[in-house]
Amino acid sequence: MNLLYSDTEEALRDSVRHLFADRCPPESVMRAYDQEPQDFSGVWRTLAAELGVAGLLVPEALGGAGAGAGEAAIVMEEIGRAVAPVPFLSSAVLATVALLHAGDTDTVPALARGELTAALTVPLSTAPSDPVAGVGAAADGLTGAVTSVAGVGEADVLVVPVAGPDGLELHTVPRTADGVQVSAVLALDMTRPLAHVRFSGASSSRVGPADGAIAEALRTAAALLASEQLGVARWCFDTTLAYVKQRKQFGRAIGSYQAIKHRLADLWFEVGAATAVARYAADTCARGDADAATAAALAQAYCSGAAVHAAEECVQLHGGIGMTWEYPAHLYLKRAKSDQLAFGNAYRHRARLAELVNLPNS
Repeated sequence: MNLLYSDTEEALRDSVRHLFADRCPPESVMRAYDQEPQDFSGVWRTLAAELGVAGLLVPEALGGAGAGAGEAAIVMEEIGRAVAPVPFLSSAVLATVALLHAGDTDTVPALARGELTAALTVPLSTAPSDPVAGVGAAADGLTGAVTSVAGVGEADVLVVPVAGPDGLELHTVPRTADGVQVSAVLALDMTRPLAHVRFSGASSSRVGPADGAIAEALRTAAALLASEQLGVARWCFDTTLAYVKQRKQFGRAIGSYQAIKHRLADLWFEVGAATAVARYAADTCARGDADAATAAALAQAYCSGAAVHAAEECVQLHGGIGMTWEYPAHLYLKRAKSDQLAFGNAYRHRARLAELVNLPNS
């Protein structure tokens, strides 16, 4: 086990951070809430194809980078730090991992090259241990509905769990195919938009059995989401620390007051602990360790609350400016609250953690 960042990971971080600083500054990200939202597809194409991050989890034999969860976690950290409105989690993690474990060799290479973007049609709130019902399959195509799916608006291909005669299967469906209806949802965090998807006789291509594929995709996504939550928390802490050093009241910097020092000291410790647990989740996931499920549950149980606390402190310690629409603190609070509910809330992850470590009910 090695929780330190490698030189390769730091080089990847530098590339992704520079891209987001140039193409996704806060004033640009806030336009995701406009009546006519800004189009960030060009940012995703650059990230996916030119920087090659869409193929980080894809083996080289299928045209990917042959990297692992450690490198993907770096990208997730930077996405959290910039609140970047890109579908890396929904396409390069959820959909890609599900297709890989289902044995796909047709769609995955195009995803790895950044030529296609995909979305796994399960509700974003689905926890790794949750059963997935799947839509129905009739003679005329797929029938059914899935609510609150992430990444559908940016997707070219939908990866659909289908209740087949021999169990759950994975199918692929073009998002613009006949019989596919996508309805956007007004979500708290519009930088990661959600949509309801309805299938009415949509033609599909069968990939393979989904036994374990969806659970593996959800577990990997939950483990990597902790790194995004870490990125949110770090930005909030760093920005707040810099602000309290400069903001003056009664002739002195507000950061010199003991009450502010205590709050920031507590937050610094919390962010440090979140770093350790998020890195551990990514490391165990990358190595296929037996503790991977335990680490993912632990990471979500801790990091989701840490990100929300850091964002709340950021808003409060900035005072009046932190409450304004023009200041980006609200973007981080919305992303933190949205992430807190993704893949199961902290209570469910604590309950799952208790099961995994054989902790008896009180």
